[in-house]
Amino acid sequence: MEVAFRSVGAIIYALATGMKVLIVEDDAEASNYLAKALRESGHVVDQAFDGAQGLSRARSERYDALVLDRMLPSLDGLTLLETLRGAGDQTPTILVSALGDVDERVRGLRAGGDDYLVKPYAFSELLARLEVVAARRGGAAPKTKLSVANLEMDLLAREVTRAGERIELQPREFTLLEYMIRHAGQVVTRTMILESVWDYHFDPKTNVIDVHISRLRSKVDKGFDPPLIHTVRGAGYMLKARS
Repeated sequence: MEVAFRSVGAIIYALATGMKVLIVEDDAEASNYLAKALRESGHVVDQAFDGAQGLSRARSERYDALVLDRMLPSLDGLTLLETLRGAGDQTPTILVSALGDVDERVRGLRAGGDDYLVKPYAFSELLARLEVVAARRGGAAPKTKLSVANLEMDLLAREVTRAGERIELQPREFTLLEYMIRHAGQVVTRTMILESVWDYHFDPKTNVIDVHISRLRSKVDKGFDPPLIHTVRGAGYMLKARS
């Protein structure tokens, strides 16, 4: 799947709004997949492929979050994290590992990890956890209302309005719209939507996404201005009030 930002403007938007994430993972294939997916989600990503390189990068640059493998060459993940914490570096960190029993998870958290994710994991879950740990360190309160332009979503009441007019959505449409609002201004790919909205970790080879996007457009955009749901050719979709 070849997905990338198609314009300089999109790249500038990602640099302005996304997190800067350091991935420390010695499995090059896994690291590259994760880096690509995070970049598609609007984040800036650096990679390190062993513990020593990861520690050097983490010390030399400021990151909003770290994704840190437990088992690394040259310096293991727990030692790397303990070194950072001992130096006063409190960068939000998610440990990822195939070691998933309770004792190992406890060791990771006690070493200073903010969260612990067992391999294999879904990208959508990792992304959600990254957002949570970064917000927690930043002191942000969970949002119960979301908005883009004159479109408003009340997560508690499960209501959507545009220009004050109520829009009736089916449960799946509500979930899809919520996902797009949370990623407003970012390209969301078919893979991201399938994982996050349908919990599919494979392509079912159907037009289910196109059908639901079409339904959302008919409810969210028809009769309103400006249009909010846009197709990004060759990449996916974007919810944004374009000027």
